[in-house]
Amino acid sequence: MEGGDSPTGSGDVGRIYPARGWTVGRNSPIRRSSNAFGGVIEPWHHRCKGAPSTSSGAQFAVRDGPSPRMSLNPNSLRRTLAATLILTAGAGCIPTPPGGTARDPRRDVPESYAGLSDSSNSGLIVWSEFFDDPHLTALVEKALHDNQELNITMQEAWIANAEVLGRTGDYLPQVGFGLDAGVEHVGAFTSQGRSDEDHGVAANLQDYGFGLYASWEIDVWGRLRNLANAAAHRYLASIEGRNLLVTRLVAEIASNYYQLMALDQQLQVVTDNIALQENGLAMVQAQFQAGRATSLAANRFEAELRGMQSAQYDIQQRIVETENQINFLVGRFPQPVERSTANFLELQPAAMSVGVPSQLLENRPDIRQAEREMAAAGLDVQAARAAFYPSLGIDGTIGFQSFDITQLLRTPDSLLYSIFAHIFAPLLNRRGLKAEYFAANSREMQAVLRYERAVLVGVIEVSNRVSLIHNLSEGYALKQQQVDRLAQSIAISNQLFNSARADYLEVLTTRRESLEAQIELIEMKQRQMEATVTLYQALGGGWRRTGLGPEPGTAFDDRGDAQNVEEATR
Repeated sequence: MEGGDSPTGSGDVGRIYPARGWTVGRNSPIRRSSNAFGGVIEPWHHRCKGAPSTSSGAQFAVRDGPSPRMSLNPNSLRRTLAATLILTAGAGCIPTPPGGTARDPRRDVPESYAGLSDSSNSGLIVWSEFFDDPHLTALVEKALHDNQELNITMQEAWIANAEVLGRTGDYLPQVGFGLDAGVEHVGAFTSQGRSDEDHGVAANLQDYGFGLYASWEIDVWGRLRNLANAAAHRYLASIEGRNLLVTRLVAEIASNYYQLMALDQQLQVVTDNIALQENGLAMVQAQFQAGRATSLAANRFEAELRGMQSAQYDIQQRIVETENQINFLVGRFPQPVERSTANFLELQPAAMSVGVPSQLLENRPDIRQAEREMAAAGLDVQAARAAFYPSLGIDGTIGFQSFDITQLLRTPDSLLYSIFAHIFAPLLNRRGLKAEYFAANSREMQAVLRYERAVLVGVIEVSNRVSLIHNLSEGYALKQQQVDRLAQSIAISNQLFNSARADYLEVLTTRRESLEAQIELIEMKQRQMEATVTLYQALGGGWRRTGLGPEPGTAFDDRGDAQNVEEATR
């Protein structure tokens, strides 16, 4: 059959619309066709049929058949281009967002922390080198592999990586394959049926076809590339989100570990004081039997002993809960936590170097994440702005179609192909585009403010931790002196009580104050160790480690090959 799928063999100029299946011939009536490409061949002069009313469009097609030629004469083409340019000139006008456009973020930070000046930075130290306790490093190592929240966050990063893969394919040509077969019967009392009868076309007309179809949106204004780069920045932001969770996880495990050691020390102190109080109670009871002490003194000593024994059980419960919190963080069921048996009060906090505030911009994952999200939001604005401009696309098809399957591969009679370009520009009812553009601008402003807030929070956190470490060091020295003086007071009060020169209340008060001071000294040591850990976290320490999922700046393509996203987004 000549001229593609037209039974008249007219060789009409045509174009294909996907998934319609209507064949329009210039010299023949309109008829239904099960086009092998799920599409329709339509002459150029029907180009506006079915086009959205909110746009202006122009298509330029070549004929279907063995030899292509342009269906438009030069004058018609110039008129079409001129009309399109006039119509799209208004379409390119960008409205002003009611909330304004985003400004550049403020990146100025103080030159130093409260007068400190140090080029070295403890936040650059790998966590396995920062902590020297093998039990603690073993817990962190296990948590980095088995912590559920961290693994959930890792999957979020892989989801973002898949988004990058999808976006980078948007501005590449799309090619597909179509294959179909069908039969069509047109009523005899229709114009189409009469025409088929006059031309000797069978009443039940079969239709077979197959071929390739392709479409390509040419990224003239960079909209697709901006969307792809925005996805890449969000992927990098998800990696920084993972790093942020790693720093929090490392700090939380270390803090709970030191709390567990502090509780062990407190339990030991309470146990020692219980033994001391039991000796005191025995002594008072002996004096009571001898008539040298009252029953009130014996009762007060026993009440004090029962209070210490109750506190002992409370500490034991807190030890169990702290162990289980560590077990939860490392992703395992309750079990004893191995830990150092060294005297907790003999631990010395690590010497910290804070560097300068500007280093936080590179070290802290939350600031790096906010910066990536800000970059992605800016690219979203550019993509939303490009949506107001005309889009240019090219579609093409090549294949075979015939009502006689034995002639399906006959060339050139059954050969069918078409290629056309189209320009689309929004004109009326652009509220959706405006809404997306306005929203994108507001989201960019939010991202800028979040970035500035992250920088501000980072500088303040470091400043607070530096001050806390200094004040805890001074306070710990004074608290140690208090504990030493109270220990001496216990010995003195016992001597005075035994020689009847001091009341039993003085003995009880001295022992109670000594126990409280020892507990406070342990708690202050715990705060010292935790302050060091949180300063390490505030400096951005803890996330630098190889072998934990994709490295920052790396994505994976559909073949699993690593790609440098950093380079692609520049």
